[in-house]
Amino acid sequence: MILYPAIDLKDGQCVRLYKGAMDQATVFSDAPAEQAGAFAEQGAEWLHLVDLNGAFAGTPVNAAAVEAILAAVSIPCQLGGGIRDMATIETWLEKGLRRVILGTVAVEDPALVQQAARAFPGQVAVGIDAREGRVATRGWAEETEIEVTELARRFEDAGVAALIYTDINRDGAMQGPNVDATAALARAVSLPVIASGGVSRLSDLIALRDCGVALNGAISGRALYDGKLDLAEALAALRA
Repeated sequence: MILYPAIDLKDGQCVRLYKGAMDQATVFSDAPAEQAGAFAEQGAEWLHLVDLNGAFAGTPVNAAAVEAILAAVSIPCQLGGGIRDMATIETWLEKGLRRVILGTVAVEDPALVQQAARAFPGQVAVGIDAREGRVATRGWAEETEIEVTELARRFEDAGVAALIYTDINRDGAMQGPNVDATAALARAVSLPVIASGGVSRLSDLIALRDCGVALNGAISGRALYDGKLDLAEALAALRA
């Protein structure tokens, strides 16, 4: 199982939100590229990047910070936030991203996801962000009546690389991930599932790893910045 350190970008800074609230952001670094380099030096295999402003604006906002990260590290990076048309997908992949994450458009324009997955095999993931089992879009600001599994199954045969499932109420709250819901999603579909939201200690990673169904990975942010989770120790435990 892969551990994806998260770098969430707001106004060019590396931040973490509390339960997705933009007005509850804690700034951890003014130099996201340096933070990315530090994660890479500690042995991270992937980085998970989010353009928070872009998620609300519907178009990339923190492009300069993302490009600086791509220039600073050689490990693969995935990015979500504000990627809602084919031109933006193509641009980011040309700039060196290994994978783009499509969230809002997965709900509003699923045909685009299918088109992109065909055009860029292995480089398109679907982000499924939910509160109480219902999908939220546009930077988590708009809630839908679509259930997590219902949305996931729409892309079962689309060729997407992975599903990134975030329990919004766990995100940044340091209360542990929603292991049961993540495992249920992984059982319901054949696509690789990456867990996100609430991973705050080594025992959380172990719980996800041993949840009874194979997960592709888990994303952690605040715990790594706060020192509650040691990246090198976590990577060693997962490899073991």
